[in-house]
Amino acid sequence: MKVEKQTLIKDIVKMGQEAVQVLMDFGMGCIGCPSSQAESIEQAAAVHGIDVEKLLERLNQVK
Repeated sequence: MKVEKQTLIKDIVKMGQEAVQVLMDFGMGCIGCPSSQAESIEQAAAVHGIDVEKLLERLNQVK
């Protein structure tokens, strides 16, 4: 799956533990929160002050 700015957190979580670890490494510790599941990765990155392009690059390295 290619992760894009509009990809939802819940879909990234479904990618597996490696993708979850990437989110955690970038400081997104609230990925288990029900309200975060409906956010896009772009929205979540903005809330956490994360460079979305760097995050996307790393998420798209997950196999």
